[in-house]
Amino acid sequence: MGLPALEFSDCCVDSPQFRERLKSHELELDKTNKFIKELIKDGKALIQALKNLSTAKRKFAESLNEFKFQCIGDAETDDEICIAKSLQEFAGVLQNLEDERTRMIENASDVLILPLERFRKEQIGAAKEAKKKYDKETEKYCTVLEKHLSLSAKKKEAHLHEADNQVDIVRHHFYEVSLEYVFKVQEVQERKMFEFVEPLLAFLQGLFTYYHHGYELAKDFNHFKTDLTISIQNTRNRFESTRSEVECLMKKMKENPHQHKSISPHTMEGYLFVQEKRSFVSTWVKYYCIYHREPKRMTMMLFDQKSGGKNGDEESFTLKSCTRRKSDSIEKRFCFDIEAVDRQGVITMQALSEEDRRLWMEAMDGREPVYTLNRDSQNEAMAQLDVIGFNVVKKFIYAIETRGIDEQGLYRIVGVNSRVQKLLSLVMDPKTCADVELNSTEWEIKTITSAIKHYLRMLPAPLMTFQYQRSFIKAAKLDNPEARVAEIHSIVHRLPEKNRQMLELLMKHLAKVAGHHQQNLMTVANLGVVFGPTLLRPQEETVAAIMDIKFQNIVVEILIENHQRIFKDMPVSEGGQGNSQPNPPRRRSEGSKTPSCSERPLTLFHTSSFSDKDKVEKRNSVVVNSSADLSSVNCNSALSCSRLDSPPTGDGDHDGLQLPKQSRPSSLQNPKVLSSVSTGPASPSPTSPRSPSWPTLSAPSSESSPVSPPARKARALYACKAEHDSELSFIAGTVFEDVHSSREPGWLEGTLEGKRGLIPENYVEFV
Repeated sequence: MGLPALEFSDCCVDSPQFRERLKSHELELDKTNKFIKELIKDGKALIQALKNLSTAKRKFAESLNEFKFQCIGDAETDDEICIAKSLQEFAGVLQNLEDERTRMIENASDVLILPLERFRKEQIGAAKEAKKKYDKETEKYCTVLEKHLSLSAKKKEAHLHEADNQVDIVRHHFYEVSLEYVFKVQEVQERKMFEFVEPLLAFLQGLFTYYHHGYELAKDFNHFKTDLTISIQNTRNRFESTRSEVECLMKKMKENPHQHKSISPHTMEGYLFVQEKRSFVSTWVKYYCIYHREPKRMTMMLFDQKSGGKNGDEESFTLKSCTRRKSDSIEKRFCFDIEAVDRQGVITMQALSEEDRRLWMEAMDGREPVYTLNRDSQNEAMAQLDVIGFNVVKKFIYAIETRGIDEQGLYRIVGVNSRVQKLLSLVMDPKTCADVELNSTEWEIKTITSAIKHYLRMLPAPLMTFQYQRSFIKAAKLDNPEARVAEIHSIVHRLPEKNRQMLELLMKHLAKVAGHHQQNLMTVANLGVVFGPTLLRPQEETVAAIMDIKFQNIVVEILIENHQRIFKDMPVSEGGQGNSQPNPPRRRSEGSKTPSCSERPLTLFHTSSFSDKDKVEKRNSVVVNSSADLSSVNCNSALSCSRLDSPPTGDGDHDGLQLPKQSRPSSLQNPKVLSSVSTGPASPSPTSPRSPSWPTLSAPSSESSPVSPPARKARALYACKAEHDSELSFIAGTVFEDVHSSREPGWLEGTLEGKRGLIPENYVEFV
């Protein structure tokens, strides 16, 4: 129910109803006045709270800006740099937001507090003053009227007339005051509808402006937030991998600390107790000593392990001699004496154990027999980068790409170890490799992926070699991303040929896996986490090396993302303009020595002499769970595992080795390897669904130029089964007569037992 209207005509009557209506307006004004006072008080409290909040947030932002991450190692990954930079980004966003809040707070006093106070003082205050004046005039009018009405009628006419005039004047003034008061009351009631609400609207508009500014900041921050989220996830994945490695190393150190003790060939360091004689009393003082073998310089540092602080300056001297102290000559155990060039007297030292004393004396060439460390020799590597290794890996890759490339967690989910060992033992055994059917459901995809990783770990050295391990790590630490790719490109082409070819085969496959990351969830970063420690494992297992795993992962990521450029083009620093074609084979002069089998990459057979063609060829065959060499492997059984479970791709790059392009008919493009001699059982058909064909893996010939007359003799390096009437079948070691170039590029023409035919040029060497 609203307030009743105050009519000006009622001011003259001044009835009780008019007074009640006026009273209700007065109560509303009092209520409004109290409300505005409370609102001003709460507004000031809110502004102060906002100021305190802004101060706290600025302090929080300053703390974020001042903190700097310190990472383990001498370099940071891009993800770690992004994470370290995030604190400054957070601080910048908060500071920007608080600057806008400060502007809002400064405006709040002008747009909210001052208008409300002005309305309360000028409008409501004026209404109160009018009420006071109205009450005063009412009292005056009533007093004059009562006094006038009490005059006696017997008074003189002039006196009565004067009294009437005076009453009229007071009444008229009362009516004026009454009208003014009613006008003011109604004016204030109407004004509060806009003069009271308008400041509140302006204040809310300031809030909305502040919040909109925050929204715009959030939009601008969204790109960095996305990058940061990816960096955090990558760093978490690397942490999980690194943590497991560090924990494993810690357990090894707990079980056998002496086996994993770091022994440097250049320095020896540790705690020693030194005998010091003071006032005819011998005391033993604990020092941390460092001995440098090359300059024979010993440095001693008085250090308190309990407090963790130095207790004095370092003392250095040059070693002259070191002699073991006999047990019967001193009460202490594990003692030895040393003499210094630049210090008088003999210094008696006590080691922490007999083994520790032996190591110190060995480092200082003391008069103590030199012992070698009793380290358990690691099991001999079970895998080799040979033809069988290449074919096994390609067989696995073909199965993965055809059966389970979309399987979630590919390469991250591990298979059952016993199944993995069984699969490897079957495919790497020449007698059973042909019978393994990876297309069957017997072998899960996770078993095959684990077998690939296990094979790479079984290599005697990592695929990217110990020699270049640090070079790859340094390349990953470069600041410029393009410089990283260029340096890794250069290092890859310094790798041994077999390693580079296997690496190319693997990277092409991993690029295909990453191309299906929407299905298998294996992004390039995830694959880097899986393969980084395997392909670039360090020679020495230390915490510092484990901390570099994140850079190993980055190297693998770069190889996957840039595999076409890295493996197809020669690095600019080595070959000038990048060349998409592999290097042509180097020509051999007539008088040069025939390259040996070991000099030729991936040569499967080696014959000791020309007349030894009937001899069974030997090769080092690697069998799972056995480090012994098979000194004599039947040629046919060895060849039977030279088939691959994947058809050759059109670009010819799937085979790992670059072969010259052939212009032969399709039936002659890929000569099949003989799976048995004429008396043995025939191999399964290449098109058989049970055993898909394995393309032959051959090494580039040491001589690629056509043979000029006169014709020469040649010896077969590999076995070949003819697929055309114009070709010759032969086994490794076969000698051909009258060999010369053919009209067909990449093929030779020769005579074998009176029959003339074509021979693959890359399958023979001239004798």
